[in-house]
This record gives sequence, C-alpha cells and structure tokens, in this order.
Amino acid sequence: HVRKALEEEHFGLEKVKERVLEFLAVRKLNPDHKGPILCFAGPPGVGKTSLGKAIAESIGRHFFRISVGGVHDEAEIRGHRRTYVGAMPGKIMNALTRAKCINPLLMLDEIDKIGSDHRGDPASALLEVLDPEQNHTFTDHYFNVPFDLSKVMFIVTANYLHDIPKPLLDRLEVISIEGYTESEKVKIAESHLLPKILQDHGLDEESPQFTEGGLRHLIRGWTREAGVRNLQRALQKVCRKVARERVEEDKETPCIDEGIKGVSLYLGPEKFQSDEGVVADA
Repeated sequence: HVRKALEEEHFGLEKVKERVLEFLAVRKLNPDHKGPILCFAGPPGVGKTSLGKAIAESIGRHFFRISVGGVHDEAEIRGHRRTYVGAMPGKIMNALTRAKCINPLLMLDEIDKIGSDHRGDPASALLEVLDPEQNHTFTDHYFNVPFDLSKVMFIVTANYLHDIPKPLLDRLEVISIEGYTESEKVKIAESHLLPKILQDHGLDEESPQFTEGGLRHLIRGWTREAGVRNLQRALQKVCRKVARERVEEDKETPCIDEGIKGVSLYLGPEKFQSDEGVVADA
C-alpha cells in the first residue's frame, strides 16, 4: 500500500522509497525499534518537503513541519524556563501538542540554515532531539519533565551537507536526492505538474495539448536546474497566456509542440543554448 502511494505521488527517487519501505518493514517486525533520523539532502525544488508529506500520508501518521532555518535562540528548541515572563514551550513540544499525538512524522526543514549567537546554539540543542539513544528522555525547560520522543519519526531536510555541524550530521542517516534527468522531468510534467496547473488556470476543459517534443524543447531551452520549480513556472506562464487568448479572442485550443509556433510563441527566445557534439571526420 505504501509503495503504491509513494509511486503515485513521486516519480523516480527509488533509493528514498526503498529506504522508507525498509523502515516500515523493520517497524512491523519489531514495534519497539528506535526510528532512524532520515536526512533528505539535495538542491532546491527536487521535492524533499513534499516527499515527507507523502510518506506521512502513506503510513497514516500526522504530519507536522517545523522550519528551523534562521533559528538563533536555543530556547526555541528547548523552551523557556517558567521563571521568565512570556515563557513558552519549544518548537518540538509545541509541534506534538498541535499534532495531537505522540508518534507524528515531524519534518525539520532547512536544518543547514540554523544559526547561533549569544543566546545559545540551537544545533547543539537538537543533538538530544535527534539522537535515538537520548531522545527517550528529552526535557523541555518549560515542562521540566522527561518526555519520550523515540516514537516520533523525524525527517530532516537540507540543501548543503557541509553547512550542518559535524556532531549533528553524525546522528543523521543521509539520503541524497540528486536532480532529475530530462526524461524524468518530462514524466513529472505530464503526470504531476500539468494536471494541477491546467486545473488552477481553468483550462482543464479543452486543455492545450502539450506534446512530448514540446515539453523536451521547453525543458532544454528555458530551464536548467536540478529541481522542477522553474519548469513549473514556465508551464504556468504558457497556461496564463493561453487563458488570456481564450478570454480575449476566443481562440481554439492550441497544440504546444517544439515548432517555432509552439513553446517559443508563448515564452519568447530560448534562455539556454545547448550545442550538440559533432564528430569530425578524420
């Protein structure tokens, strides 16, 4: 069931899906197994956060995302002592309260952008949270009683591994998510991006026809990135122009192909040129 759910939501990423299925198999055989801390590392736009959400839905857990990018104060992780005015629990206990269960899937986003200053080092405070050997007695300063975090499944995301402090990185099981190939981007556009974009722009009835050649031409000429965000923006731009044509001039449904009047008509000149290697005769 989980395999099917992950296949429907995300194309490719075989290593990640395999690791999640292994985790579930071990948890099924031994329910007391301490969950590993998975770290999805990769460039922006490859689907790290959305993959965490899909995993939570497929295994039937509540999903809660905590953004730790730019967090400077250690008390945001561990909470304030109640002797202070305006004391509050930390982000971890607050997330569990809002998720309303003790075994949600907590995603710590952008852990490589965590900061530190005179108010403490939040990365050091996360050591206890993310260590399977220690987090069964996590103590929030606000509550001041040990709390068992071992049933929580933590997933961490980062863009650059070298920005994560070494002691923290040592506790994470890193799964690298590299960029997508051109063929994978075509499949992602056809199966996942286009249906949603066409619906958002009111073009799901008599929708414009994107040929495979047109999509490849768009990917080569207007996007050059590891993820698919720029591809999504380019498709949205095409759909906006088609919607305007339809409302203003009541034009017929266009076919977006790789010809001169295809993608170039809506996106203008190509942003990127790709030279084909030519083998010279001896």
